Formats: sequence, C-alpha cells, structure tokens
Amino acid sequence: MPPRESTSNPATSTRPAQQQSLWGRLSEGRRLDELWSQFTADARASYGFYKKDVDFDEIDKLPRWHRPLHIARAMFTAMLYKLSAVRRVLLIIAFVLLVSSGFKFEFANQSRLEVRFELFAALIFLFLLSLELADKVVMKRDLEIAREIQSWLVPSQPPVVTNADVAFATRPQNSVAGDYYDAFFPLGNPGGNERLFLVIADVAGKSIPAALLMATFQASLRTITGEGVSLAELVTRLNRYATAHSLDGRRFTTALLAEYDPATRHLEYINAGHNNPIVRRKDGGIVRLETGGVPLGIDLDSKFEVGSVDLASGDLLLLFTDGMVDAFNHSGEEFGDPRLVSYVKSLQGQSAQQSMQFLMQQVDSFVGATHQFDDITCLVLRCQ
Repeated sequence: MPPRESTSNPATSTRPAQQQSLWGRLSEGRRLDELWSQFTADARASYGFYKKDVDFDEIDKLPRWHRPLHIARAMFTAMLYKLSAVRRVLLIIAFVLLVSSGFKFEFANQSRLEVRFELFAALIFLFLLSLELADKVVMKRDLEIAREIQSWLVPSQPPVVTNADVAFATRPQNSVAGDYYDAFFPLGNPGGNERLFLVIADVAGKSIPAALLMATFQASLRTITGEGVSLAELVTRLNRYATAHSLDGRRFTTALLAEYDPATRHLEYINAGHNNPIVRRKDGGIVRLETGGVPLGIDLDSKFEVGSVDLASGDLLLLFTDGMVDAFNHSGEEFGDPRLVSYVKSLQGQSAQQSMQFLMQQVDSFVGATHQFDDITCLVLRCQ
C-alpha cells in the first residue's frame, strides 16, 4: 500500500513562522520581562522629564483629593507646550472631537442623531504621532552622526605603556556625551623618556551642547600639550579658554589632568573640581587625589596647585566622572562614592581591563533597567 500523502496546508504550516518572525521584528527578539523593564524605565524617564515643569509645592497645598487632577492637568500642559503651535492646535482639536463624540440628539418626530468623531480624532492623533516620529528619526540620525564624529576625538585603543596597562570605558546618557577621557604620549614617542598624559573631564550639561564644548576642550588640550608646556601652564591656559566660552560660568568643566612617568612611576596631577581619583595600593590602602583648584571656566584668575603621588608595582589608579557615583537604582538610591571605594578595595591582581569591567559591571547590576541622567566614564591605570 503506497504511503499516504500529507494533507497539511503549506500556507497553514508557515503561518506560525511568519507570526513569530513578525513578533521578532517588533520586539527585536526581547522577552516580555525585558520589554516591560524597558517600558517602566522609559515611563520613569518621561515622567521625570515632564514633572520638572510641575509646581509640586503649590499642589501640596491643595486638599489630597484634589491633587491627582491638578497633577494630571499640569503634566498635560507641560506636554502640550513642548509641541509646536500648529501641533498644539491639532492636539486640542483631536481632544475636542474625542470628547464630543458619542452625543445623541432625539427630536420630537422620534428621529435621532448620533455624533461620532472617534475616527477623525484617531486620524489626527496618528498624524501627530507621525510628525513627532519623523522629527525623532531625523534627530536620531543627526545624533548618530555626531556620535561617530565624537568617537574620533577619544582613543579607541589604550596606549602601550612600559610597566603599566591602561583601560577605559564610557557610556553616554544620550547618543553623545559631555564626558571626555584620554591617555596619550603628547609627542607620540612611548619608547623614549616621555611622560604619559592622562585626562578625564566632565562638561556641565548634557547632549549636544556639552558634546560641542567637549570637542573644543579636546582640541585645546591636544594643541597645548603638543607645545610641551608644564602641567600648571597647561591647566592655566585651558582655564582661560574655558572661561571665555563658559557663558558666565554656566558651562564650566571639571577635569583631572595628570602626567605619569613610566620609568619612575611618579604621577603629577591637577584636580580641577573633579571627583577625587582613587589610588589603591597593592596592600589595599586607599589614597585620594584632591590637590588642584576650582573647575575650569569659573574664574579667569584661578590658581591651580600641582599634586603628586608615587605609584608602585601592583598599585591601581582609577579616574571617573560623577555619573559613576551618581548612578541610581529604581528606588532612587545612589551608587555613591563609599560603595565605589569598597569595590576598588576588593580588586586584587586583575589587569586594568579586568578591573574596569568589574567596576562597570557593579554599576550596571546596581542600576538595573533604570534610565540614567548622566554619562558614566572611567579610566584605569594598573602598575606592573
């Protein structure tokens, strides 16, 4: 007896695969719990963005049962005025159509008229969404271009250093960042007696404005270091330039600039209002690098003191921006400087790359899916 042919419909058998492919494209292969975590993070970030325009002090004076309505109205107003004038008018029209829809009118001759505007309101909402989405896509494309340009300004690979290794990592809060880090030999001669220059900086502000100031800071830094000036002269000149472009001190820059001699393991540095770097001795002792002055761009006549520290084999130097210690979890608790110091103390003989990855992993584990509001950058030098 010949074998029976299958009676399954090819179109039916491929339908689950097509559906799975469609869901995979929509979800980008993420699980439901991952999508929910991303949604909650986006919702918190959106709420935090709009609530800055809400006067909660005044709302707290109202009776408790009045507050939700006033908060909702204030949030809606904040969202409304983020739109252009034309889009605000369209949004109001859509809401009026939605609210007025569904009314029924009965006449004396028993005829009835029912008003239905839901479709028109939905079309206006969809049109507004398409306009906002188009703006976001264009902005995202421009930000990606800016991010690519910014990546040219920071090193992609750490330099080769005698008796030491270097590692760094950065995580922008947006597509572009106001953080800057670098590790280079100013004259490009690591085989000679030249000192390694280390820098980490944080421009006040976020996104494009901070990124533009970071680019000018990088250009000035590279130009001046190429002249072979002393560390004190370098910072003084950087401060003059930053003050001239700081909008009366509103766009200042905190920075840690240092020169490291690989032959003697001697480090000279200036801390211009930045987070105090951490030196972990081989025996577990902690030293903080505090010597310096105020942030760059605050005062044209600022004086900066040069500090120094002698490192030894097995010591570790960590430079970081405030985004690392200010990182917060879903309950609003900050990662904090004491927690960072405790993790640095727990490091043993790991390489600079391993140490950097360990510290960044601890921040990631603490933060979870919570959207951050600052860039996170760190640089590690491990003496061998």
